[in-house]
Amino acid sequence: MLRTPTTSSCGGSGGIPLTITTSAQSPNPSDMGDQSHHRSSASRAFQFHPARPAIVDLFNLYLGRNGRHKSDDLIREPPNKTQKRVTALNRDIPPCNGQFLSDFQQLQNQFPDHDQLRTVVESVLVSLVIQCSGHAPRAEFILFALNGLYSVGYICWDSFLPSLLSSVTSAEMSVGISSAASPQPAVSSTSLSNAGMLPSSAVALNFSNFQSPNPESPLISVHGIGSPSQSANEPSCTALSPVKSSDINSTGQQAAARGNMSRRDSAISTLRSDEVDGVKSLKREKALFEWLHKCLDVVWMLIEDNKCRIPFYELLRSGLQFIENLPDDEALFTLILEVHRRRDMMAMHMQMLDQHLHCPTFGNQRLLCQAAINMLGESTANLRYSPITYPSVLGEPLHGEDIAFSIERGSLDWDRAMRCIRHALRNTPSPDWWRRVLLVAPCHRVHSQGPTPGAVFSSDMICEATIDRVIELLMLTNTDANCWQEWLIYSDVFFFLMKSGCIDFVDFVDRLVLRISEEDHQILRTNHVTWLLAQIIRAELVMSALNTDSRKMETTRKVLSFHKEAISSVSSNPQSILLDFITSCQTLRIWSLNSSTREYLNSEQLHKGKQIDEWWRQVSKGDHMMDYMNLDDRSVGMFWVVSYTMAQPACEMVMTWLTSAGHAELPGPNLQANEKISVMREVNPVPVSLLSGFSINLCLKLAFQMEDAMFSGQYVPNIAMVETYTRLLLIQPHSLFRSHLSHLHQRNSETFNKPAATLLMLEILNYRLFPLYRYQGKSKTLMYDVTKILSTLKGKRGDHRVFRLAENLCMNLIMSLREFFFVRREGKGPTEFTETLNRVTVVTLAIIIKTRGIADAEHLLYLQTMLEQILATSHHTWSDKTLCYFPAVLRDALIGRTDKRDLAIQAWQQAEATVIHQCTQLLSPPDDPTYVMTYISHSFPQHRQYLCAGAWVLMRGHPENINSANLGRVLREFSPEEVTANVYTMVDVLLHNIQLDLQHGHSLQDLILNACANLAHFIWNHELLPPDILLLALIDRDDDPHALRIVVNLLERQELQQRIKFYVANHDNPEHWLQNGIFKRIELQKSLGHHLSWKERYPTYFDDIAARLLPVIPLIIYRLIENDATDVADRVLQLFSSFLRYYPLNFTFVRDILAYFYGHLPGKLIFQILNVLDIKKMPFSESFLQRVNSSNAICPPLEYFASLLSGLVANVIPPLCNLKGEGSNQSGSTNAFECQKPFYQIQDPGTYTQLILETAVIEILSLPVTPAQIVSAFVQIIVHIQPTLIQSNHSFHESSNSSESCSALATSPSGGITDFLDGRRSNPSTTELDLPDFVSQSGYTYQKLSCVLIQACGLLLAQLPAEFHIQLYAEASRVIKESWWHADGGRSTIELDSAVGYALLDPTWAAQDNTSTALGNMVALLHAFFSNLPQEWLDKTHLLINNLRPVSSIAVLRIAFRIIGPLLPRLANAHSLFTKTLELLLSMMVDVFGRNSQPSPPVEASDITDLIDFLHHIVHYEGQGGPVQPNSKPKPDVLGLCGRAIENLRKDVQHLLSHLKTDGNCSIYAAAATNPKLSQNLS
Repeated sequence: MLRTPTTSSCGGSGGIPLTITTSAQSPNPSDMGDQSHHRSSASRAFQFHPARPAIVDLFNLYLGRNGRHKSDDLIREPPNKTQKRVTALNRDIPPCNGQFLSDFQQLQNQFPDHDQLRTVVESVLVSLVIQCSGHAPRAEFILFALNGLYSVGYICWDSFLPSLLSSVTSAEMSVGISSAASPQPAVSSTSLSNAGMLPSSAVALNFSNFQSPNPESPLISVHGIGSPSQSANEPSCTALSPVKSSDINSTGQQAAARGNMSRRDSAISTLRSDEVDGVKSLKREKALFEWLHKCLDVVWMLIEDNKCRIPFYELLRSGLQFIENLPDDEALFTLILEVHRRRDMMAMHMQMLDQHLHCPTFGNQRLLCQAAINMLGESTANLRYSPITYPSVLGEPLHGEDIAFSIERGSLDWDRAMRCIRHALRNTPSPDWWRRVLLVAPCHRVHSQGPTPGAVFSSDMICEATIDRVIELLMLTNTDANCWQEWLIYSDVFFFLMKSGCIDFVDFVDRLVLRISEEDHQILRTNHVTWLLAQIIRAELVMSALNTDSRKMETTRKVLSFHKEAISSVSSNPQSILLDFITSCQTLRIWSLNSSTREYLNSEQLHKGKQIDEWWRQVSKGDHMMDYMNLDDRSVGMFWVVSYTMAQPACEMVMTWLTSAGHAELPGPNLQANEKISVMREVNPVPVSLLSGFSINLCLKLAFQMEDAMFSGQYVPNIAMVETYTRLLLIQPHSLFRSHLSHLHQRNSETFNKPAATLLMLEILNYRLFPLYRYQGKSKTLMYDVTKILSTLKGKRGDHRVFRLAENLCMNLIMSLREFFFVRREGKGPTEFTETLNRVTVVTLAIIIKTRGIADAEHLLYLQTMLEQILATSHHTWSDKTLCYFPAVLRDALIGRTDKRDLAIQAWQQAEATVIHQCTQLLSPPDDPTYVMTYISHSFPQHRQYLCAGAWVLMRGHPENINSANLGRVLREFSPEEVTANVYTMVDVLLHNIQLDLQHGHSLQDLILNACANLAHFIWNHELLPPDILLLALIDRDDDPHALRIVVNLLERQELQQRIKFYVANHDNPEHWLQNGIFKRIELQKSLGHHLSWKERYPTYFDDIAARLLPVIPLIIYRLIENDATDVADRVLQLFSSFLRYYPLNFTFVRDILAYFYGHLPGKLIFQILNVLDIKKMPFSESFLQRVNSSNAICPPLEYFASLLSGLVANVIPPLCNLKGEGSNQSGSTNAFECQKPFYQIQDPGTYTQLILETAVIEILSLPVTPAQIVSAFVQIIVHIQPTLIQSNHSFHESSNSSESCSALATSPSGGITDFLDGRRSNPSTTELDLPDFVSQSGYTYQKLSCVLIQACGLLLAQLPAEFHIQLYAEASRVIKESWWHADGGRSTIELDSAVGYALLDPTWAAQDNTSTALGNMVALLHAFFSNLPQEWLDKTHLLINNLRPVSSIAVLRIAFRIIGPLLPRLANAHSLFTKTLELLLSMMVDVFGRNSQPSPPVEASDITDLIDFLHHIVHYEGQGGPVQPNSKPKPDVLGLCGRAIENLRKDVQHLLSHLKTDGNCSIYAAAATNPKLSQNLS
């Protein structure tokens, strides 16, 4: 370490408070006096300790000083004269230092309380350090004694150092003031010796010299221990100084007394007075700087490398560098500069390359880790991960409300936040995401409202970003691009943000006016802004701003200033009509809001409003009603206009449309004699094209009015009303979303006491809205609510319809989840799932963990508990073939589970005789309904579960042998779970009997056909059992060789095929929102079958027995592939591909099944899986389908993979600037504007970014090439991206200049890229990348494009299965090993460090100078990959390190730390993974700095101080579980891990890490951990 010796310079003024971290709270100046008083009281108590005189005598003996004077003894005598006196050994000649410890140990044995004795020893040593600091021999002995006493545990640095520095402060302050005011000494050495320890109460901390940080900030608090006071008027100074205050102020008093003297005498006196003050000030400053230099000498002595008494890291986290108004002193500047230098180097290892580019893409979901939730004090179990974090000065990721407000406009962090918000406004993530990251505007914030821990965006950021989006859309509009859909989507989000209070309306209007005036004045050519404001003008916060705010007049004038006169246009489309009249609509609204603003209104606009009234009177008068299915464009536009001026009449008109056909009595056999159910006759649903232009105010009114009519109305609603209601919610997902079960219950607590309302709500959720709930992040909440319904119904007899519907909904919700979930909202207790849902849950968990990973490592700890909850009441076991595809963590938890099927068969055999006897009586052909109730009332539950099995045995292959009517009656009287148990038991018995029949010589084919015929009798002919449950029960018995054959046979039977054809014929389009014809209501029995429609009276809407199979068929495909029946799976998919188009999760199914079975699917099956999608509507690459369907497994050229990345750059990666909407070629050379897709068109996966990203994943997983080839292609693109883009941009001159200026010197950052380019050109097997016009198409400069392509590649690779990750680590290690510094031992350490430093610059900065390197791009790619990887998948990063070992170069060691180091903060809550990663880094250090290692070239320990500081910091970060606080300390097992590794290091490196051990004698951290009192004091 470079150290500059201290000097006695008197430059500058003021003192410097030396800082040591002692508490997690910021210092409060008002409390320091109390703290000083407390310390003073404690010190006085120890002055009378009986051991003190003996300890003083012992030290005086070894220091060669005389004993204590008698007067001193009288002073030190305690009040109790009879107190025992203890004396030390007395020698005349000072003994040798080696005897000191033995003498001290004899002394300590006389006192039982060693803690008090330690405190007394420390206080005596403090006074001796002050006395002997100027005496070299005595100072040497004091240092020897300190070292010896520390070794036996009688010195604790954490308590000794603050006391020492405080006393030094007090002593120097008193000496400095006394020397300035009086020649006599202020404090003698004798008095200091007698005092033992200077009273701390005499110290006053001067906080005028530095500014304390924000107390709520996570940054390290700065604590001043002591400093010389600058004010002689402070009471503490006058109490300590022997100079009286009157003496200090006498000069001023004399000058005042001579005020009446002559001008000359007064001037002379003043000059003399000033001269005396100057001398005093100079002497005082000299004393202060002498005190400062002595303090600095102590600090340097403590942190010097060859001793490392305390780690230098303690200075880094102490906050010393943040003190303001520092004196101009070279020695202090040297220390502060060193602190800054080492802090910056340490913080570098905490941050990823191009970390400022890491933003959420909304292409994947991330969770906030549980540790962060606990730290934030939140109980919510499903918080979204903070979209971005802001790095602290120590490199730690920070987020939260106080951080968001502290971001300065124009800073890099501000730009990053704006980039994220702008991307969100373009891609409309769910309201759930917005709520968690946004802060309420200060004007709307309630004082009682607590902080928002996960929020990272302030209202200023949101306001600016929303204005940017308005300007962007205006620019698009001015290019004549049809961007009406963009305006509609944006207005939905804008209304949500305004209603939520995230935007101050008045401030928004002010800024928007200013922004438009700053832009080209021609930018506001249309009334789109007026229309946007008209959408929100009825929001409560907006009306308050226009009505009661003090600035309402000015705000109103500004709102009116956006009005533009209608431009005559040939186009008369509906939106043109709306924009023409919208100014009048807004004028009318403002006129009705506030009479005081009417003078600013345009009378012409008011007059124009009469045209609206006139049109409305014409179309609504008399019996004539608008034909809403045949409106011309003008009528559509005018109706949209009416929705803004007369929302209630418009609402009534829509309700009239939907009820215009009247109502009719519902026929049905299950109605009571006097019961009548009236249902609305069917009409056309309102088209989406008409609904989309309604004002949000009208949509809200319609939603509420429809809910009243559907759930509390007099008539059963028609399908048209229900369909229109769901379309409204899908069109406005932000403004209109509500959690229906709680929302409707709050409106009317009796709603769900009505069976009709419950059934209708479950149908809406199951067949229309559950993708919306997934988009909103509410799937789990809905799943828990539906589970409550199931738990109340599964034991209730007869309620099969509502139970099976709720179960099917819950199955869909479970299978829609894409992240780890809890089976109970509370996380504790047995699951309330049914047996079927328990089994589906385990399979879904397997798919999630294997294809998407576990985002939070803490969920792995909960996994075993969750499985115990799921399987607490289930005896099911999965076959070996199924388990072999499960992820290892799940397979290991289930593989030891006992298979109890043999026990189930034994139980059946024991009960078989009784069951057959009962079934014979019940199911004999003569119809005897009376025995049904007898059986139900008198049979035992353990026998009832075998009813279907008994019926199966009685059939003997002939279904007519049993009384199916009675069987159906009994099953309908069973509870739903009893029916489920019957199905599972029957399947076991069926398969067991087939095995027995085979042993008796029966034909297998005949047995299978008979079994299928009998099962078809059960589920299709007589509809006795739910077919979806039967199929699930059969595939769960895939360990039996015949189960899947039966399943396939049942799927291929004509009964099922006819059902599906019937369903498809009655449900015209899978995209139901496009269906404008009249919906056909299917008869109840035909849609649900006898079993479910038994006693039901209410009609169905979307429910159908065939639709119940939609989530089941994907599970069947999974099971067939697991059992190597890929040809059968292909046949089944071909049979059901068109039907699966109706499956709301078909896109997710395709993506997940390709990832789950990656490497095990033949090309033919892959192509059939893709046909489940509507391929024509998918954004696949042009040549993709041709490559998938090709018989030649040839790796596509690099251009193919580059085009995938360019698609992600254009649609997924947040743009670095406002590219889309500037009306230039930046949006692409084709100039073809691509309209943004509304949510209802992309319900699966949910957002357009997800669609593009997941489509790219599907393409890669479908290619008939190996992961090694694919990853190699991507890596080749990335490492050579900059020269490739330069060439594609025809910038050959610039490229050649760059190459010429980049020599192969070690210090050249581009030497590496030259080497790699040379290697690429010399390798004939490497395909050149030819990308003509690639840069121009992207809209970026090639420098920026290279950086975002790296981000896109990392994001894409993170979505792929583990096979790709392994190949990426192999490629990365290859790139590193091919670096010249990996094997070149002829370079000096300085050259290597310089080369590595240049090579590892952020590509963002390196690209600006054309100095990007292959290594820098590779590391940036890894960091982009890591930032998008779930925590669980980070476990394989050890492969990268292992591929690099053994390491013999300091350069490779630094590269490894630069790659892996930024991962460790993210693993703070994943202890096992953290320790594993840390152990690998320490192992690499041992490779280079081990006892027997000889790195080439030789490296000094001082060359890796940044790595040493980083290791100290990261173990403290993990110990705290977040940003390091003053009381943070490493975990004991981490210290143990470090200690074991340190033992294998060289001695010169060992002592730099000596405090990261478990030995309290050499580690301050271990001492703090083993001393509870010390830990309590530190905290």
